[in-house]
Amino acid sequence: MVATMVENVKELLKLHNNLTHEVYLDNENSSIVPQEVLDAMLPYWNKKAYGNPTLTHKPGWEAFETIMNAANKISRYIGAKNLEELTFTPGETEANNIAIQGAAFLQKTKGKKIVISEIEPINVIQTAALMSKFGFTTTKIPVNNEGFLNLKKLSEAIDNETILVSIASVNNEIGTIQPIKEAIDIVKDKNPQTLFHTDASDAYGRIPLNVENLGVDIATVSSFKIQGPRGMGALYVKDGINLERIIEGSIGTQKLWPGIENTPLIVGFTKASELAFENFEATTTKMRLLRDKLVEGIFANLVDLRFNGPKNKRSPDNANISILRAEGEALTIELSLNGVYVSSGSACSRRLLQPSHVLIAIGRIFEEAHGSILMKTTRYHTEDDISYVLSVLPTAVNRIRGIVGSTGVH
Repeated sequence: MVATMVENVKELLKLHNNLTHEVYLDNENSSIVPQEVLDAMLPYWNKKAYGNPTLTHKPGWEAFETIMNAANKISRYIGAKNLEELTFTPGETEANNIAIQGAAFLQKTKGKKIVISEIEPINVIQTAALMSKFGFTTTKIPVNNEGFLNLKKLSEAIDNETILVSIASVNNEIGTIQPIKEAIDIVKDKNPQTLFHTDASDAYGRIPLNVENLGVDIATVSSFKIQGPRGMGALYVKDGINLERIIEGSIGTQKLWPGIENTPLIVGFTKASELAFENFEATTTKMRLLRDKLVEGIFANLVDLRFNGPKNKRSPDNANISILRAEGEALTIELSLNGVYVSSGSACSRRLLQPSHVLIAIGRIFEEAHGSILMKTTRYHTEDDISYVLSVLPTAVNRIRGIVGSTGVH
């Protein structure tokens, strides 16, 4: 089966020869690492700070200093008090696992109830589900048709048994900016001992984020979502909050993640963060303008569309549109053949051919969920990129709709 898949991919790649314009909008799943980030990382593979940061020699001391400087910068970007509140991890998934499992296991004598929303990232949903094997229960809070959390239901769910609440600051699929401060106030008012975790990966670099002002206990951020290298993220744990260590290994510089820190990726994450925050207002405004041009152009040239998520209080980079009578997976292939790269439905469920749990939660029917495409703009996109997408997309949609109509398949 794998051999067949490899051959199929080879044939598909041959069809991509001689592309004259390529636009990568699938920044939900991965990202292009820009040259300036690559340049920042390169010396740390073989020229400086290549040592183990726990060892007492020059390369080790350089690595330790580099990692601490990086932690200090990223701590400032998220509004943390000090660098000791930050742990580098191999990505968002690992950070969320450490947060949820570590909080639950340490708090298990106080209660065994975890509260999340219906539209959390898959890794949060699956980690919460895993905890049922250890006697924990999970309550999912519903959202409205724009993806906003039902705060009344949240309040009703918090009781003396609730040890952890995990709500993403910005939904990764439809861009909904949740009222996190209000949610935290509700939770702490009902049970001050309940810990509050937020996956802020889709907020970091896109909206103002200050964990100290919000009152967050634990927060996750990701590198590739701001055009940093894959395989790197960070977990903020507020001073005074403890998590049980769930991964064992050699003693390192971080108590929650054992092993040798990946200094080059940490440098890349930090450089990408610097680029995102040095002109924060201009960068996010550019994302929003390009996103709006994309959405307006699509709606001006096609019919039978559904805009998924809110028009306001939405991440500036996010566009999620259901295109009826055009199956999402087929559309991603058709667009790819023309050098436009998007994702269909949920990034984590697409190979299972299941509709996005987020779109189902906001009331989309099966056909609408399966016909959705997700696109995210970045500071590196241009007006020409968006114009090219708008020149390609209607033709691709109409071609697929024509195939569907001619075969009678719906």
